[in-house]
Amino acid sequence: MKTVRILWTDDEVEALKPHIFFLEEKGYTIDTCSNGNDAIDMVRQNPYDLIFLDENMPGLSGIETLRQIRETRPDIPVVMITKSEEEDLMETAIGSEIADFLIKPVKPKQVLLAIKKILDQRRLVTEKTTTDYRQDFNRITGLISAASGYSDWTDLYRKIVFWEAELEKSSDPGMSEILRMQENEANNSFSKFIINNYLSWLSPSVRDKPVMSPTLFARKIFPLAGSAKSLFVILIDNLRFDQWKTIAAELGGLYRPVDEDIYFSILPTATQFSRNSIFAGLMPLAISEMLPKLWVSEEEDEGKNIFEEELFRHQLSRNALKYKWSYSKITTGTDGKKVNERVRQMLDNDINILVYNFVDMLSHARTEMDVIRDLAGDEPAYRSLTRSWFIHSPLYDLLKILAAHPVRVVFTTDHGTIRVQNPVKIVGDRKTSANLRYKMGRNLDYDPRKVFEITQPEKAGLPKSNISSRYIFALNKDYIVYQNNYNYYAAYYRDTFQHGGISMQEVMLPVACMEPV
Repeated sequence: MKTVRILWTDDEVEALKPHIFFLEEKGYTIDTCSNGNDAIDMVRQNPYDLIFLDENMPGLSGIETLRQIRETRPDIPVVMITKSEEEDLMETAIGSEIADFLIKPVKPKQVLLAIKKILDQRRLVTEKTTTDYRQDFNRITGLISAASGYSDWTDLYRKIVFWEAELEKSSDPGMSEILRMQENEANNSFSKFIINNYLSWLSPSVRDKPVMSPTLFARKIFPLAGSAKSLFVILIDNLRFDQWKTIAAELGGLYRPVDEDIYFSILPTATQFSRNSIFAGLMPLAISEMLPKLWVSEEEDEGKNIFEEELFRHQLSRNALKYKWSYSKITTGTDGKKVNERVRQMLDNDINILVYNFVDMLSHARTEMDVIRDLAGDEPAYRSLTRSWFIHSPLYDLLKILAAHPVRVVFTTDHGTIRVQNPVKIVGDRKTSANLRYKMGRNLDYDPRKVFEITQPEKAGLPKSNISSRYIFALNKDYIVYQNNYNYYAAYYRDTFQHGGISMQEVMLPVACMEPV
């Protein structure tokens, strides 16, 4: 194990000998000096792991010394030690990105705690997280075996997402690999659960069923509207629950959670179906029959989600709801800035719907562009890229503006996505749909054991292009590849993020209400 080397700079360094002996007995190597100039020289000549720096020294002050050290070694953590409790001094030190701030007189164990917190934190976090996950491992395995209702699955999925985030903090890759194996086992069981229950949820006579795409507004959003607080509904296309948790962590100082729930997307878990269903409050088949001019079939070239505003207007009219509302779709930073300029106008509305398309574009770009594949190589990197977009986006600016007003904000999405691994071979004709996670067509040849097949689309609330059309859905991390040029496309799409099929990540989605703190 590497010996930790520490530089302690203090003009009263002789008085610190008991502290230094204490730390040396703990195995640390301590160098000392009594002024800023010597400290700067020693930092240039030695590979220190940590610096203790007195703030009040003759000659160069601690802050001045810190600035020069930062020019030479910006990576070394520095602990500032001072007799002063002045707030301005603390803010200046913190603004200089010190690792910790101690007030004299300091005790040896206080110094030891600072060292462990700074240098040993990753190791200690890894040990604690690993121990806690090991204790929860059997419980998660039991939950997978016992899950029988949709609420069991939402509870289990929350727990898996929680451990994904926790194990990211750990430096032990073995635990993350074990969790991925559990997540894969869970997705296999979840696929069977959906196959066995999905069609029954679409029956009006079944009462015990989750909130789904067509009932999202009725059950989760309309009950919040019409009060003194303007409601902002922010739908981020293709946002998984784990990505939502990453975004939510950035809102802690601005918003407090009122409610966080999980709802279920309809099948296919694709924008054309799930998002149109959300805004219409209807299943896709009902949209195509009741509002044929507002439904674009898969064979047509025009955009499949160009009538969302009209579909929502029809949902309000059908339910005799008289809300004052607005709808905006944001696909570029310029779109987002224009929306932010209209905040005062939107505050007069009961409901403001904002659809942000970035995450979906990121998912498609990752498939097509090598540089994005490198940046979002796996789920942690994908979450990190989503966070980076969010904190630099006009959406985050909007939320900071809204935090000063009496509003409610609902975050949700239309479907999720999953990183696919296992190709499944099919044969189809020219009119078969192109999506890798589901197919719709009439001449499909496939292994029915490897997919969820719906031979009567009307029972699933889905339109069909031909009297013999059927739908098939990929399960877990499978993706559907045509027999022609199979090896090329199997390799090209492996490890890309896709949606349209059945997995926890695609089906179980966030719907969270928040208010300004």
